[in-house]
Amino acid sequence: MTIIAAADGSALGNPGPAGWGWYADDEHWACGGWPHGTNNQGELTAVLDLLEQTADVDDELVIFCDSTYVIKSITQWMPGWKRKGWKKGDGKPVMNVEIMQALDRAMTGRNVRFEWIKGHSGHPLNEEADRLANGAATAYQKGRVPDAGPGWAGRGAAAPERSDPAAAPSAAPPTAEPDLFTELIDAPVLTDEEQVVALERQLLEDDTRSDSAAVAALLHPQWTEIGRSGRLWAREEILDEIGPLGEPVSLDVLACMPAGPDTMLLTWRAVRDAETTLRSSLWIRTAGHWQQLFHQGTPEA
Repeated sequence: MTIIAAADGSALGNPGPAGWGWYADDEHWACGGWPHGTNNQGELTAVLDLLEQTADVDDELVIFCDSTYVIKSITQWMPGWKRKGWKKGDGKPVMNVEIMQALDRAMTGRNVRFEWIKGHSGHPLNEEADRLANGAATAYQKGRVPDAGPGWAGRGAAAPERSDPAAAPSAAPPTAEPDLFTELIDAPVLTDEEQVVALERQLLEDDTRSDSAAVAALLHPQWTEIGRSGRLWAREEILDEIGPLGEPVSLDVLACMPAGPDTMLLTWRAVRDAETTLRSSLWIRTAGHWQQLFHQGTPEA
């Protein structure tokens, strides 16, 4: 027998009220969340809870995820992180390390296969998991605790309690490296220029580029790009195709200056192998967060 389920996460504000959920069928599902967390923490915790609740089941487990960040973290990157003492290739701590370590333990001895699916594409299990995760995040936004669900038959009561962020190491751990805007919110000493440069660098990191939700949070809804090749990119196109760069790209700031109220223009030189590109990014601040509205790349003569 094969167990098939979908897992998903949600954050309203990223970070903000956050939720997670997994769904196999109407009798086997669970959800939870926290008043403050990130989308990635929700995505990871949904998988962790599903693994832990089915720990005594010998059947193969197939997990549908719309986050390549989650899948690659578990199936590709984790062995290298462990060898390096849970450090990334650049020496920085792995984000959400407590959840990652719990996932590593939960995967031991398990027959698990991950399948990537595009989010919001009508996949019935993914749609249910998304509904549960969003519902949990919305509940915490309104000051309520969501219905945790039946869990896996016979295992629900034994599953770790996740409604309290302090109840389990996987639940929005305070010591985990934050992602997206968390670091900037917790570091008010950063100037507008420093914030924009830091966010531009995040768009070059494989951890960010492997998660379309993380990229989407950094791109304005009306975002466009004229690429190095001259191609005009729309936001939906880049979210469908973006992925890890493979080779590191340096970001050498040429100028970063205000271009209007809550608007910053960043110009920089990208160096990859022997190839250099002059790039410019227009960032605007919306609801207190910086988002990239336009980007252009031009080969340097």
